[in-house]
Formats: sequence, C-alpha cells, structure tokens
Amino acid sequence: MKTVIRELRDIVNAYTKKIEAIPEAEFSAKPLPHKWSKKEVLGHLIDSAQNNLRRFIVGQYEAQPPFIAYQQDFWVVSNQYQQMNKEDVIQLWRLINLRICAVLENMPVENYTKQCNTGTLHTLQWLAEDYEKHMKHHINQIISGSFDVIYK
Repeated sequence: MKTVIRELRDIVNAYTKKIEAIPEAEFSAKPLPHKWSKKEVLGHLIDSAQNNLRRFIVGQYEAQPPFIAYQQDFWVVSNQYQQMNKEDVIQLWRLINLRICAVLENMPVENYTKQCNTGTLHTLQWLAEDYEKHMKHHINQIISGSFDVIYK
C-alpha cells in the first residue's frame, strides 16, 4: 500500500502542473461528439476518485462488503465537467486524490484484506492498486505516453 500511496501522490504532484499547461482549447476539445474531451477524462478520474474514496472508507467498517457501483457516463454527464472552469476541474482532481492518499495512509494494515463489492468482490488493497493503474491509463489519454501501463 505504501508504494501505491507514494505513486499516487507523485502522479498528482507532477501531473497537476503538466495538465495545467495544456491550452484550454486542447483541454476542452472533444475528438467526436460522443467522446470525452481531456477535461471530461479528468472529470471521470474525479468521479472514480469519489467512488473509490467511499469504497476505501466504507469497506473498512461495514460488516458485509458494501456494494458501491459506478456508472461512469452518467456521472460525467451529471457533473458537467465540460462546462466547468479548467482550473476548478484540475484542483478538484488534485484535492480528492490527496484525500485518497491520506485515507490509505491512515488505513490499518489489517483492513487491506477487507472487501468491497463493485459488482465483483475485491480487497481494498486490490482496489487501491487498480485505482493507480486506472489513473495512469486515463492520464495517458490526457498526455500521451506518460505511463507504460496496460489497463483493462
């Protein structure tokens, strides 16, 4: 878990500045009407962070693995990231991910093996590792070639 926390924090610290450097027109451009802009991809990462933050917290105390599912397209549309100020989207992404780092840092080791139901049962440790890979995958969509990662 320490490696995941360190890598998440390093990604947030390094990529906040890199994402801020993307010109607004490029950040908001939609490749096709039904495809997400880079801004919406970052918004998706915010939504993913919100859902995973809940999993990391609730999964520690519920007697039964909590069911916390996520409908990504609905969340992105509902949050209207495309209409948000670029700086606000970036700062929201930064802050929620630093919060995830803090929650993971404070998680007792014995809770790493507790489970959460996302439609499939996973340990909190697995979810944290998957979350990091997921973030790298989507950052590659924002800044091409940033990470050597395969994510399915």
